[in-house]
Amino acid sequence: MREVVHITGPAGAEPDLQELMAQVARGDADAFASVYDRVCGPVLGLVRSVLRDPAQAEEVAQEVLVEVWRLAAHFQPDKGSAMGWVMTLAHRRAVDRVRSAQAATDREHRAALLDRTPAFDEVTEQVEAQLEREQVRRCLRTLTELQRQSVTLAYYRGLTYREVADLLAIPLGTVKTRLRDGLIRLRDCLGVSA
Repeated sequence: MREVVHITGPAGAEPDLQELMAQVARGDADAFASVYDRVCGPVLGLVRSVLRDPAQAEEVAQEVLVEVWRLAAHFQPDKGSAMGWVMTLAHRRAVDRVRSAQAATDREHRAALLDRTPAFDEVTEQVEAQLEREQVRRCLRTLTELQRQSVTLAYYRGLTYREVADLLAIPLGTVKTRLRDGLIRLRDCLGVSA
C-alpha cells in the first residue's frame, strides 16, 4: 500500500492567501513570511519577463514585496484574488521601471543632440557668406581686366604667378604688379585694414 506524502504539509493546513493578506494587514510578520514564500516566485517571474535584466528584476521584485507588506491593508478581497493584486503591483512596478529607464535614455539622447548642435545659426552664416561673396564680386568688377584676370587665376583657380603669366602671355613682373595693385584695390573696396 502506498502512502501519500505532502511536501508542503497536509492539505488544508495553511490558510489561503486571502486570509494571510488580512493577517499581514494587521502586521503579522509570520503571515507575511508565508505570503512571501507563496508569491516571491511568480512575482520575480513576471518582473523578469518585463525587465529582462535579472539584477533589476530582483530589485523590483524586492520593492514589490516590501510594497505588499506596507499596502496589505489596501487589498480588497471582494475586488479580486490576493495573487492577482500582488501580480498587479508587480506588473505596475516593472512597467514603471521600464518607463523610467526609457525616460533616462531619452534625456541622454536629447542631451547628446544638444551637444552636437552647432553653436551658430546656419542660416545667418549662409546669409553672411552670400553677402560677403556679393561684395567680393562687386569689388572684383572695379578692377581692370588684367587685374581681375590675374586675381581670379591666382586666387580662385590656384595658379602660380608663373602659370598666370604663361596663360595670359605677359611677363612675370607684370603679373606680380597687377596682382599687387588688384589686391590693394580689393582691400580698399572691401574696407579691410592693412
